[in-house]
Amino acid sequence: MINEKRLLDTFIGYAMIDSETKNEKAMGEKLVEDLNALGLEVKTDKAGEGFGSNGFNVCAYLPGTIPGEPTIMCAHMDTVTPGNGIKPLIDDGIIHTDGSTILSGDDKSGIAAIMEAVKVIKEQNLPCRNTEILFTIGEEGGMNGVKNMDLSMIKGKEAMVFDASGDVGKILTCGPGQIKIFATIIGRSSHAGLAPEEGISAIQVAAKGIAKMNLLRIDEETTCNIGTLKAEYATNIVPEKAEFVAEVRSRNLDKLNAQAAHMQKCLQDACDEMGAKLEIELKTNYVSFNVANDDPMVQRVFESCKRIGCEPMTAKGGGGSDANVMALHGIKPIVLSTGMTKVHTTGETLKIENLNKCAELVLDLMTH
Repeated sequence: MINEKRLLDTFIGYAMIDSETKNEKAMGEKLVEDLNALGLEVKTDKAGEGFGSNGFNVCAYLPGTIPGEPTIMCAHMDTVTPGNGIKPLIDDGIIHTDGSTILSGDDKSGIAAIMEAVKVIKEQNLPCRNTEILFTIGEEGGMNGVKNMDLSMIKGKEAMVFDASGDVGKILTCGPGQIKIFATIIGRSSHAGLAPEEGISAIQVAAKGIAKMNLLRIDEETTCNIGTLKAEYATNIVPEKAEFVAEVRSRNLDKLNAQAAHMQKCLQDACDEMGAKLEIELKTNYVSFNVANDDPMVQRVFESCKRIGCEPMTAKGGGGSDANVMALHGIKPIVLSTGMTKVHTTGETLKIENLNKCAELVLDLMTH
């Protein structure tokens, strides 16, 4: 029932609009124009002002004839870098670029699929569910679009977020929370050749703390990684300061907090031992979400997948998405695959077959 050529043209057109994070204005304006052309009630906000973006979240309402509370259909419009000047190419049914940019299937494949479903419903006057369409900014790098959004703009309490890689049919029913750790170890400077014993090396203190940490894969639910350990001094100066930035992720809130506390304690113990000072901030970027496999919303996706001829499966997510922020505000989310692969790389690809299946899935979910 979908128009495959129109869908492909829509995706390619969206992909060619520059919309790296914090520069989503042009993409937002195009989406407002397209949604208005379909006769939908469209709202925008000023979320971009909260994190230095020129863009805005776009929310539209499609009234349905099938009774029930509205379902939120969500995808994000921003991309990672290098995402300017994208020129999609097609070979053997696979969309890609020349390797100088990403493709932006993450997440314009989700946007194009949702837009095609709405177009089919409107032009064929199909019965549908009450649906809220949410296209967000600033998802990459911390879900800042949703974090700065007035969520009273939307009324639904269930969200289907089309923002996962892999073949259509994959359903992420849980995702980890994340804590970022920002620490500065302050020692004492001295001349490393003349009086090294008078100094306290911030690098040495940091190394002692790190050596005591459990890192990387902690268990099946929990990971952590140090991304920055920085101290730039001449070799004849005992380094006074060292900067430490790390993250912890876990699908279990208690484990998330425990691992962050463990890393803080390791740094503090090392500072106490060597007479250094620790300045530290633990910032919870987002919380985990977990939806049971037998939840009616999950089962609804299973039924739709079977109707359109794709194999449904549930999986556990390893990264953050708008779903995590929605969960914090009482909205039950799941994350669905759109068919994109090798996201965040210049080798990103998208099978046209998967793009079509994603649109079919959205359409079936909206009309059953």
